[in-house]
Amino acid sequence: MSLHVSADPAAAVAAILCETAERGAHIALSGGSTPRPAYEAARDADWTRSTVWFADDRAVGPDDERSNYKLVRESLDPPNLIRIRGERGADAAADEYHAALEDVRLDLVVLGLGADGHVASLFPGRPELDVTDRRAVAVPEAAMEPYVPRVSLTLPVLNAARRKVFLVTGESKRDVLARVDDLPAGRIEGAEFYVDEAAAP
Repeated sequence: MSLHVSADPAAAVAAILCETAERGAHIALSGGSTPRPAYEAARDADWTRSTVWFADDRAVGPDDERSNYKLVRESLDPPNLIRIRGERGADAAADEYHAALEDVRLDLVVLGLGADGHVASLFPGRPELDVTDRRAVAVPEAAMEPYVPRVSLTLPVLNAARRKVFLVTGESKRDVLARVDDLPAGRIEGAEFYVDEAAAP
């Protein structure tokens, strides 16, 4: 694990996003409140040469407040955004995303760290964590709120990304970050963790 502690880790992740986007890349983003400032700070970069994917999303429509697509559209609004069509249901949406990702290798994936150590929507002790023959998988039962079905990239796809960046903030994440090696997030190989001082173990 590569740990980078700073007063403003979102700014550091925004700089990585800008640099990667402007050279042309496949980038996968995550949802939640933590990455919003990084996305907003990277909004003015030239995104026209890059394609933006999702590490995961909830099986809801694009205007649902729980939608990661809605968050990214509002905060970053890149022109080439490939969404997970969750309104089709988790199984159908996962099949569609699996097909869309054929021959795609991600250059950068921005990830969050769940309070239980989950990454994307791969939760501890759940079978989706061990799927190796798909690029995207349906997650019929989330282990944390909101308790709606989800679609997630699989570990092989996440690990194949050229760069994996976690953005982690807040004292509530300190304990889970300290034991991340034993959790799903710890299975992301070569990950860089950008954290604030409150979250630093």
